[in-house]
Amino acid sequence: MNKTDEKVKENEQERDFFCVVSDAFRIFARHSAVMLGSAWAFGGAVFVILVWILTGPTFHFSDTWQLIINTATTIITFLMVFLIQNTQNRDAKAVHLKLDEMIRALKGARNKLVDLEDLSDEELKKLEEQFQRLRKKAEHDGSRSRNAESAKSR
Repeated sequence: MNKTDEKVKENEQERDFFCVVSDAFRIFARHSAVMLGSAWAFGGAVFVILVWILTGPTFHFSDTWQLIINTATTIITFLMVFLIQNTQNRDAKAVHLKLDEMIRALKGARNKLVDLEDLSDEELKKLEEQFQRLRKKAEHDGSRSRNAESAKSR
């Protein structure tokens, strides 16, 4: 085996490892979001706080007693940010893809509305103004024609 083949094989192994880790995190994040977003998780959190409050007099409301809850909540919050962000990113991407498919499938829909998330802020502002004009025109005319502004711009 020459050096090029060895490097290719090594890159595949690294990529495979990254894919495995990424998939494992995705599955863990999804299951965690479902589990930690439940009423049972909220009840568990309330229970932990009540136990912490009730142990206050035992530990004379010491700095260590306060540090325990502060440290725990900080660590949990820090980790939850990544889990929530991963889940929201995936959900947003799924919604975008579904909407893109609907735009492509609808006859008469403007295909330039696909992948709006890639537009600049200025382009999004112009499009928003265009839709506001459409809405005002529809309210004024009493119609709900979605192609009126589209036909003008062509």
